[in-house]
Amino acid sequence: MTNMTRGFVAAVALAGLATMAFAHGDVAPQPVNTDALPDVGEEWLTENPYRAAAAGDDVWAKAVEIGDSAFNQNCARCHGLGAVSGGLAPDVRFLEAEEYGDEWFMERFQHGYTQDGVTKMPAFGEVLGQKAGWAIRTYIETRPEDGALDAHSARLTAIRDTLMAGGADQPALKEELAAIAVEVKTASGAPVADSAASRAAKLLDGSDLGAKHAADALTVGLSAAH
Repeated sequence: MTNMTRGFVAAVALAGLATMAFAHGDVAPQPVNTDALPDVGEEWLTENPYRAAAAGDDVWAKAVEIGDSAFNQNCARCHGLGAVSGGLAPDVRFLEAEEYGDEWFMERFQHGYTQDGVTKMPAFGEVLGQKAGWAIRTYIETRPEDGALDAHSARLTAIRDTLMAGGADQPALKEELAAIAVEVKTASGAPVADSAASRAAKLLDGSDLGAKHAADALTVGLSAAH
C-alpha cells in the first residue's frame, strides 16, 4: 500500500470516528501497569517515544506487550480484538506510524470525543496516563495488514503441527520464523510487525513449554488471520 493510499484510508477512518457512536456503555477503564517502560515526562508528547528507532528494541518489545494487554482490555470493545475493526469503529491500524498519526491518536486518547453532548469516545488520558497511551499506540501500529500471513499460512501451520508433535529442531524453526516475520507488513507502514511468526519465534527457547507456547501463538495468529 502506498503512502498516499494509506493516508486516504486513515482519513476515511478518522472521518468515521467523528460520526459514529461507540458502545462503551458504563464499562470502566482497566488500569495499565507501565512501570517497565521509561518515563516520558509530564508534558504530553506528539510523537511516539517507544518506537524501536527512538527507544531501542527492548523498550519497543515491552511497549508492544503492555499495549497489547491494555488495548484488548480497554479498546477492543469498539475497535476489535487485535485492533481489527468489525465495523463498529474505524480500523485504527491504518493510522500512519509517524507524527501525524501520533498526534491524532494521542489527542483522541487524552481527551476523547463528544458530539452534540454525547460521548462517542471516552477520555482515557487522566485515567490511564501517557505511558499507557503510547504503549497502546505502539501495539496498534505494529499490527499486520489484512492478509499479511496468507503467503506463509501453509508453512506456519506445518511449523505449528511440528511443534505440537514434539521433538522439533527448535533453533532451525526459530530462525525460519524470524525470517518469515521480517516479510510481514504492517497496516500503518511501521517497519516491524508484531505477528504470529515473530511471537512464536520469541517463545522458542529450547524447552517443551516454549514449543507449546509457540504452537499456541501460531494457532491464535492463524485463526485471527482467517
